[in-house]
Amino acid sequence: MNVEQLQIFLNVSQSRNFSATAIELGISQSAVSRAIASLEDELGIILLSRGRFGARLTEVGEQMVQHARQIVQTREQMERDANVVRGLDGGRVRIASFRSAATHLVPPAISRLTQRFPNIEVTLIESAPLEVEQALREGAVDIGLVPLPRASEFETWEIARDEFVVLLPESEAPHAEHLSWEGLSRYSFILYNYAECTSMVREHWARTGQPFEVAYEIKEDSTILSMVAQGLGAAILPRLAALPIPTGVRSCQLPVPLERSIGAAVVAGADRSPAVYQFIDVLRKKGMFAE
Repeated sequence: MNVEQLQIFLNVSQSRNFSATAIELGISQSAVSRAIASLEDELGIILLSRGRFGARLTEVGEQMVQHARQIVQTREQMERDANVVRGLDGGRVRIASFRSAATHLVPPAISRLTQRFPNIEVTLIESAPLEVEQALREGAVDIGLVPLPRASEFETWEIARDEFVVLLPESEAPHAEHLSWEGLSRYSFILYNYAECTSMVREHWARTGQPFEVAYEIKEDSTILSMVAQGLGAAILPRLAALPIPTGVRSCQLPVPLERSIGAAVVAGADRSPAVYQFIDVLRKKGMFAE
């Protein structure tokens, strides 16, 4: 028996529905069923009667739900008391991130942290990677999300891999699932203007020996996507930067895959609060946030 099983039991007793409990807790319906079955096997009693009406507490289940509620409440109080001692009953985490990571990676991480520690204040700013580095150096932020690798003055952890994709106008995209370098060389390309990932694309393409025509260099990825949709050229972007892919644009794989590494960075050797350590654990899926 563990507290997670008891929490599932409590949720089912309130919703009277296994699937509703699964949605509420963010787990599968089979995981809910296994937890209840395991709890009933261990106690040697039937806690819930199942049927077309849903799941309802049995007479003995009514008694057990009171005990379960006391145990879960005791655990929650223990966590609150421990968080006060560890400095997690407040505090703040200041984050800087480049746009696509700020859009797709940071919000789920903030949600996981604040669900567990609702009194921690979190702020987020979007900046280019070099500006994120400068904010870290100046102490303006605690954690930065940047493409890796970075300078040795930063301690970094990889938190995601992001595949580069080819973006073609839907009307011109070939039907083949995998493109050839020769076929791609017939397009003119729209690239990021001075972005780090553009250097990766150019170096990757240079190994092919095929011509690479650049028609435009644009700062904003949303503008690049709009131009591709209008048939003004093709583009090669990290998938996170391309999402959501608009109507009129087709996403294809490169003939030879290319990925960028996205990492969390902090100034090496700097003091960090307990709240910052917890957010790093969220990003790395470590500690109490391990999956």
